[in-house]
Amino acid sequence: MNKPFSFKQFTIEQDRCAMKIGTDGVLLGAWTAIQDNTYNILDIGSGTGIIALMLAQRSIADTIEAIELDGDAFEQCTENFENSPWGDRLFCFHAGFDEFVDEYTEEEPDEYELYNLIVSNPPFYSEEVTSGNSARDSARQNTSLPFDELLEGVSKLLTKKGSFSTIIPFKEEVNFIEIAKEFNLFPKRITRVKGNPETEIKRSLLELTFTQTETVIDVLIIEKERHVYTNAYKELTKDFYLKM
Repeated sequence: MNKPFSFKQFTIEQDRCAMKIGTDGVLLGAWTAIQDNTYNILDIGSGTGIIALMLAQRSIADTIEAIELDGDAFEQCTENFENSPWGDRLFCFHAGFDEFVDEYTEEEPDEYELYNLIVSNPPFYSEEVTSGNSARDSARQNTSLPFDELLEGVSKLLTKKGSFSTIIPFKEEVNFIEIAKEFNLFPKRITRVKGNPETEIKRSLLELTFTQTETVIDVLIIEKERHVYTNAYKELTKDFYLKM
C-alpha cells in the first residue's frame, strides 16, 4: 500500500502518510458540489492531499489550501501538490485546525477572504481504537478533531453562501447534524453509501450550508458484487480512476 497511487491526471505518493488512499477520500473529492463562482477552497486534514487535488482538477478556483497537522503527511502533501499540474493553485499549511482558525479570524476577515467551499474527511473513530500504529490511530480517532470543534471552525471560515462537504460514519449522521445546527449549518444534500446492495449503510456524505432548505437525500451503492462496480459509482469516479 506504500506504492504511489496513480489517477488519470495526477499521482499520489503515500509512503509517509498514516492514512493511505481510500474510498472515502475519493468519494468526497468526486461528490462535493463545485459552483461556477467557487474561488477559494479549504481542505481540513488533508493527509496525502487527494481531496484538494481532485477539487483542483474539477474546478477553476484560484486558491486551494489545505491544513495538515502531522509533519510527515504535511511534507508529503506539499510534494504531491508541487508535482501535480495545479501546483500554482495548491498550498498546504502545517498547523492544527484550532490554531489555523484562531490565526485566520484574529482580525475579522472580509467576506471575500473567507472560503466559499470547505471540505474535510475528518478523523472519526469515536471509540478508542488501536492498530499498533500511533500515527494511524491518531489520524482515525476523532479525538484529533472533535465534530463540534470542526463545525465551529467551519462556521467561522465559510462565506455566507458557501458550502461545507464531509464524509462521516452513517451512525454519526444524526448527531453530526444536531451539532451543525448549533452553528447555523444545515444539510442541503445527503448521500448515504453502501458497499453493495446487501450491506448496511456505512457512510454519509453531507453538504451543509447556512441556508435552511429541504434536504435532498439519496443512496449510493459502490459494488453490485465483488469488483463489479455500479454505474452510479463509475459515473462519479470516472474522471479519476484509471480503470473506470
